[in-house]
Amino acid sequence: MKAAIPMLTLSILGCGVTDPKGPPKQLTQLPRELTVSETRVSRSANEFAFTLFRRLNEAQPDANVFVSPLSVSFALGMAMNGAASTTFDQMRSTLGFGPQELAEINAGYRGLLSLEGALDPSTTFQIANSVWYRQTFAFNQSFIDGVREAFQAEVRASPFDVATVKQVNDWVSAKTKGKIPTIVDAISSQDVMFLINAIYFKGSWRNQFDPAGTRDALFHSVGGDQTVKMMHRKDGAGTIGFATTTTATIGELTYGNGAFVMTLVVPNQNGSLATLAAGLDTATWASWLEPVREHDFAVSLPKLRLSYERELADDLKALGMQLPFVAGGADFTRMSPAGKDLFIAFVKHKTFVDVNEEGTEAAAVTNVGIGVTSLPPCLCVDRPFLFVIRERFSGTILFMGKIVKIPEG
Repeated sequence: MKAAIPMLTLSILGCGVTDPKGPPKQLTQLPRELTVSETRVSRSANEFAFTLFRRLNEAQPDANVFVSPLSVSFALGMAMNGAASTTFDQMRSTLGFGPQELAEINAGYRGLLSLEGALDPSTTFQIANSVWYRQTFAFNQSFIDGVREAFQAEVRASPFDVATVKQVNDWVSAKTKGKIPTIVDAISSQDVMFLINAIYFKGSWRNQFDPAGTRDALFHSVGGDQTVKMMHRKDGAGTIGFATTTTATIGELTYGNGAFVMTLVVPNQNGSLATLAAGLDTATWASWLEPVREHDFAVSLPKLRLSYERELADDLKALGMQLPFVAGGADFTRMSPAGKDLFIAFVKHKTFVDVNEEGTEAAAVTNVGIGVTSLPPCLCVDRPFLFVIRERFSGTILFMGKIVKIPEG
């Protein structure tokens, strides 16, 4: 008799319908090798991902967290193009780029933009960037041209009035398929530029869950057990990546042609999610992935739908990006002739994720607001867990989350 397989519990909104002819041909490698710049940007973005996630876990120990570090990196990367001196150094260091030159960093961003979105025709993965600036404020044309080229950014001069609020939110809603309808509530007299990144992902499981198998089950959340809708997939329905370590069980579910995967990390019965998250870094992540192998195991995964929002200024300051937020102290002279009066006023981050029997839909928006001082053998996820959506071949992390309690409704 085959051993019973514990369930994996997540909840994300459904994606596309499986092709009746079966899953698409599996991708085994990238269509081309990554350039040195692309490799460095991908690694730096992941290092920033772990650093930011550790900070958010510390700040919100008993709350669900779901972020797109890649979105934050893109938005701040655009702003970094306008920074100079120590302001630039702090941004570059916090984003994980070390001593890399700006031209190399921009080349890496540009390369990832062109490569990642075309890897899986059956999966939608889109990155969009935009820059909105007050039309009466002077910005350097070299900065505008630089972000337009490196980030394929749409650049718009605007009156920064009520109409601009609607235009910005309409752009965000369109780029996230309505999953994040707004990012700007109002524009203050201090705001002179918004640098916005939007990421949208929609992928069907390569081997989907049968909705008839979804049933009520317990999830051992922080604060007590919950009854949740748990999806089940029997063994023989497709392989999964699987490994166990001394501290956790690692599972990996594939989307589409295999270019994108969801990696789940479940602490062992006597382990702690908070401890796992606190120790998450590049080396730990690699040690979790290294033993993962394909197995024909059953899966139990909770359905999950979650929206998350956070102002990241304090988190970024805690990670070493302090001067860029100091009014009268930051240096954005690459951005504007009045760059000594500019500073980062806020970094607003919103995300959405929905997991169901068909697949996963996720979106993220990051808005960096620039202000001016002188003007206005089984996989079982039945307790708190980490999860990561990533592109498998470059290793680039798109989204990261921790679930301590399944959201109701």
